[in-house]
Amino acid sequence: MKKELSFITVIGKDKKGIVAKISNLLYKNNVNIEDINQKIMEGLFVMTMLVDVSGYKHPLHKLNSGLERIGKEMGLRIQLQHENIFKMMHRV
Repeated sequence: MKKELSFITVIGKDKKGIVAKISNLLYKNNVNIEDINQKIMEGLFVMTMLVDVSGYKHPLHKLNSGLERIGKEMGLRIQLQHENIFKMMHRV
């Protein structure tokens, strides 16, 4: 199966369980984490994930809604972007 990559970005106050909640949602929806980078910058949690959504069998806006629910619950800004959109927005 060909990979279909998307980026998830997370920014917010650092607290326990951020990675666990997001990873659990992805696992339950058959989304594979290809790469992950996280750090704390001046008290803010910053994470980027490259995920393969080829196993997700619903429209991406539904996955985005689940991520937004986690964001609201935990006071985070979470954004999902398909790889093509991400690359177009960040090309130099």
